[in-house]
Parts: sequence; C-alpha cells; structure tokens
Amino acid sequence: MRLLFVASLLTLPLLAQNAPRPMTLTIPGFPDGGQIPVKFSQAAPGAAPGEGTSPAMQWANVPAGTQSFVLHMHDMDVARNKTTDDQVHWVVWNIPASVTGFPEGVPKGSQMPDGSYQVSATGAMYRGPGAPATGPLHHYVFELYALDTKLDVKPAAEACETRANVIKAIQGHVLGKAVYSGLFRRPQ
Repeated sequence: MRLLFVASLLTLPLLAQNAPRPMTLTIPGFPDGGQIPVKFSQAAPGAAPGEGTSPAMQWANVPAGTQSFVLHMHDMDVARNKTTDDQVHWVVWNIPASVTGFPEGVPKGSQMPDGSYQVSATGAMYRGPGAPATGPLHHYVFELYALDTKLDVKPAAEACETRANVIKAIQGHVLGKAVYSGLFRRPQ
C-alpha cells in the first residue's frame, strides 16, 4: 500500500505537466483588477455619450475544438429596470476561432467584417465605463468564452435581450472561459 501511495505522488507532477493550460485574457492597457484608464471610458475627451474607445486585448491557450468566441463586458454594480440584469457594455459573438484578440478602438457596426456581431446598451458598439464621479468604483468584467459551435443568434431590439439570447445559446457549448476585470468611476 505504501509503495502505491509513493508511486501516486511521483506521477502527480507528470499529470500537472500534461494538463492543458487554462485560457487567458489580457488587456495591456490596465492590470487585471486595476483601474480602467479614462481613455477607454465614456469620460474620455471627445467620446460621445454612451460610447468610448475599446481597449486592445489578447487571448491565449484556446481549448482544442474551439469554433468561435463570445466576449461579454458588463458593469456588475448596476441593477437595470428593477431586475437582476446589470449593464451591458459589450457583447461580441461569433468571433472566429482564428482570432486571438482585438486592436484598440474596434469600429462601430452591428456586424464586423469577420462575421461577428456586437451590441451594447448604447447600440452596435463598445460602451465604455461610465460610473458617476460621486459614487463608488464600479466593477467591469470582461468574460471570454470559447465555444464548440458558431451561434445562430441575431441582434435583438434591446441589448439585454440580445445578451440573454447569446447566453442561452452558449449553454452546453462552452469549452473554456477567461475573465479580466477593471474598476472605474468618472474623474471629479
């Protein structure tokens, strides 16, 4: 029995070496859990109300069999319309499996040249953080899902409805998930 236990302990490092590395999401413009710079917010000079410039991001260690990605950015500190819905800042779905990130400043438009779709509470675009200067820092979460399928979901009339449709459609198809977060409130 003792020999079997020792043999088991010796194989643990080998198993760990062969385990797939988890998928990661990185946003070079700010550290995970750190403050989101004003340049990526609705408070940036020249930003239209409800808009902003999206940060560059990259992802790695994509699970085998990935067919598409979904990116979901939301403000965890907002309760919309007296419901459990939080604020939809960006949902991008049907991102091709060959894509490994986004450049800074993804252009507006419902459907992107690569066939993916995007939506936010503002419209077919990235909605930068916009928490008021007088309150607490808000928690903005970027979630990236690797899927074993491409979704048959079109943008609905309202961003929360579209998000709900996307989240429902990914159930049973998620191969991996990566999360990155940032904090923001408008400067005073």
